Amino acid sequence: MKAVFGSVVVAAALVAAGPLSAHAAAAQTPATTTSDSTLASKIDKKMHDSTLKKYDIKVRVDNNGVATLTGLVPTEADRRKATEIATMPGIARVDNQIVVDLDAARVKGTAGSVEKGAEKTEKGVDKAADKTKSGVDKAIDKSAEGISKATEKTKEGATTAYDKSKEGVTTAADKSAEGVGKAGEAITDVWIKARVKSKFVDEDVLKGSDISVDVANHVVTLTGTVPTEAGRARAIEEAKKVDGVHQVIDRMVIGSKK
Repeated sequence: MKAVFGSVVVAAALVAAGPLSAHAAAAQTPATTTSDSTLASKIDKKMHDSTLKKYDIKVRVDNNGVATLTGLVPTEADRRKATEIATMPGIARVDNQIVVDLDAARVKGTAGSVEKGAEKTEKGVDKAADKTKSGVDKAIDKSAEGISKATEKTKEGATTAYDKSKEGVTTAADKSAEGVGKAGEAITDVWIKARVKSKFVDEDVLKGSDISVDVANHVVTLTGTVPTEAGRARAIEEAKKVDGVHQVIDRMVIGSKK
């Protein structure tokens, strides 16, 4: 009977202690929750504080606490190190998708060089554009100045050429009238005398006249007799028509031929 009573007492004590122990265990393990973005930031910071900072490694943490790593590293040791860095409280699992590539370091360096090269190219283009604009402005100024000077010289030259041309035409006309006949013959006093006499031939109003013709320095002197006043006028008129004649002096008288 005593044994049975003891067993009942022990069982009751265990039942009473059970809930208390569970509650105590729950109290000893408080729940701590860290956001995914905060975890990703922590991992990323640790990556940049390590020897892996020179590689382009991306970190993403999902709702289940899975950290996904992507990017390139040159060695397997670097890949394992990335896993170690990402393993921290709050991360349930690390999904390491990083690719091992010996050119990883060079690729990142090339990207930096490309950016720097782009900046230099942009600066160079700006400088070239400024120089080009400046050069164009100077060229326009010089061109405008040159055009003005050329216009002045052209105007001056045209005026001079016109004056000389006018002078030359006048001189040529004088020399032509003086030196060459219509038939291209040289005009001399002898030539004028012959032409004047030929003009009097077959002139009805001059029939029965006796006219002498003298020429000195292209000046024609008519002497002798003409039958009528009309004959006198015709003789003077015909003498004036001859090329090269500068003046006609009339010393004729009206009368019959001797």
